[in-house]
Amino acid sequence: MTTMRHAWILAALLAVPGVLSGQAPSVLHVTVTLLDAAQASTPVPRHALLISDNPATRAPRRVLTAADGTVDITLQPGSYTVESDRPVTFLGKAYQWTEIVEIVAGRDATLALSAQNAEVLSSTASPPDTGAAPGRDPVSQVGRWQESIVGVWSPTSLASGFLVDPRGLIATHRGGVGRATSVEVQVSPTVKVPGRVLVSDVSRDVAIVSIDPGVVTARAPLPLPCPPVAAPSLDDGQEIVTMVSSLRGPVEPIEGEVTGLRPRAVETDFRIAFGGAGGPAFNEKGDVVGLTSVQPDADPRQRSDVSVVRVGLICEAVSAAQAKLPGTAAPPPTALPVEPSRPYPSAALEAAARSGTGAATPAVVSSSDFDVAFITPPTVYRAQQRTDWTGGPGARSPEVEARIGQLTEFGAWAEYFADLPPVLVVRVTPKMVEGFWKRLAREAARTQGAALPAFKDFKTDFLRMRASCGSVEVAPIHPFVLEHPVSENDVIREGLHVFDPNAFGPHCGNVTLSLYSEKAPEKADTIAIDPKVIDRIWQDFAPYRTSGR
Repeated sequence: MTTMRHAWILAALLAVPGVLSGQAPSVLHVTVTLLDAAQASTPVPRHALLISDNPATRAPRRVLTAADGTVDITLQPGSYTVESDRPVTFLGKAYQWTEIVEIVAGRDATLALSAQNAEVLSSTASPPDTGAAPGRDPVSQVGRWQESIVGVWSPTSLASGFLVDPRGLIATHRGGVGRATSVEVQVSPTVKVPGRVLVSDVSRDVAIVSIDPGVVTARAPLPLPCPPVAAPSLDDGQEIVTMVSSLRGPVEPIEGEVTGLRPRAVETDFRIAFGGAGGPAFNEKGDVVGLTSVQPDADPRQRSDVSVVRVGLICEAVSAAQAKLPGTAAPPPTALPVEPSRPYPSAALEAAARSGTGAATPAVVSSSDFDVAFITPPTVYRAQQRTDWTGGPGARSPEVEARIGQLTEFGAWAEYFADLPPVLVVRVTPKMVEGFWKRLAREAARTQGAALPAFKDFKTDFLRMRASCGSVEVAPIHPFVLEHPVSENDVIREGLHVFDPNAFGPHCGNVTLSLYSEKAPEKADTIAIDPKVIDRIWQDFAPYRTSGR
């Protein structure tokens, strides 16, 4: 049983789930048009499409067509299903689409959706997604709150949130902050600031985060119907809307329906992508009725696991947070590092793969308690292209699969890394060691003729890391933590710190990492990184630097 437990732990750390294709992404150009009464081509705006990989490994990605009926989606090579979230009603008929498309590396694709390839339904078969009267269209009621929606980054999760108090209070779902006491709040693509968790209420599934109020002076807090105001009623089948802060896109509305009523929460058919939960939910009049939430252990491939925490519970959490404000200093308005705006050039990845240049495994260094891997987009891409190690994917040795696993298995952060963002990942993995008593027992068994494998445990959990370029400490874009459950009450934690591509290079002179473990939280295990490793990282990002000139 002990041997099986260790094998299970290693599988959780190093298995290859196929999250990343390792190939350069391509763009799918979609157009949605229908013919009007005069047989003229008419674009279908704001039609919601769901993009799913085949077979499904995560929740569908939801996109909306623009005013001209088009939308461009960046996708990794592979097979995808493109389908309507809801039918669109037009001239007395309801149209919906389901199409399979194949995306090839380095080659853009087009998909034209029209009456010719649509499934035509009765106009009463399903609620329309267009054509509602302007005064009753739920989406038209909530657009004014777009700038009040933010992203909330914790070490273990990404969530949406929304401003509820001009003093800098942000509401989100409790799962979005986890056990963190401090988070990062993304108020725009170029502005991210520290946040302090004032309330993290498991029973209400609500968290309240405080940021410096000067950051949001131009943004209006959402009005909550808190007592003595009566909360809006909700009925089964009622249309509702939520607003989400997407991973790499603008704030967008998502429509849905109430599918079940419970005292503290409402079941819905919302389909929300990674990082979308925690945003406000509105009724058709634009009144706040709650915030969206997902269960932390929900199957990521499920489409309808989103509930709405009722607004009364938000009011209680906000009241508790407001009571703490007088004795709590707001976090400083420090500008934190943000995501690079440009993608890594796909042509450079393909060229390196064709030429055979670049390393196919990450550079790895070690401290007394940890192994540290430096992972770059070219390294991931090159590793996935290496089919000659042991006869190709599916025929690789366990050792090779383990090395690739460290490049492709990102657990809860798989969606973040799915598009090969142009960032440096410093992955800090606890070492394994055999304890004295287990080693003694194994030696005793050996004297009796039984050869047993080493019974190893992880030495410690990762806690935090400080990185320095010369004498200057470098802040990561994201200090992610990757948790691997090994029992009901026990997890193994890895560090997964994301840095700007120019963070470390020859300009540093020397680069050091100070690693802290849970067993010795105040004692730094500091290691100096070989200049050859830094030069390799710098060269991996050379095509990215030149592509921006």
